[in-house]
Amino acid sequence: MSYADKTLTCRDCGTQFVFTAGEQEFYAQKGFTNEPSRCPSCRQARKQGGGRSSGGYGERDSYGGGYSDRDSYGNGGGYSARRGGGGGGGGGRGFSGEREMHTVTCANCGKEAKVPFLPRGDKPVYCDDCFQQQRRASRW
Repeated sequence: MSYADKTLTCRDCGTQFVFTAGEQEFYAQKGFTNEPSRCPSCRQARKQGGGRSSGGYGERDSYGGGYSDRDSYGNGGGYSARRGGGGGGGGGRGFSGEREMHTVTCANCGKEAKVPFLPRGDKPVYCDDCFQQQRRASRW
């Protein structure tokens, strides 16, 4: 099948960009059925944490591993602030930009930690290390 360059409009910034014949062929080889809806710069910004318009829990994992930002709850578990694609979840909060992080004191060791939610005070909040220890202990 032969492909020809197409001009598309970015859904985020509204600028026009070219969906090249080579990119179209790559998409077809990978089995992708939809054309890109964002220009390369908006796609890059979104991959690097620019925004989450889908309102899901995070990338890939439904709950246990989403939100991954090394200075918050990294290490691949718990809350991490990986702002990227969002798994299903309707809601569409529609915010963009950095996720608001809240500074808390770990209920176990007293260390300062940053979390992607506003603690209510009725449950303990842990730093990454203590959270991982709690998680491991509750699994076995």
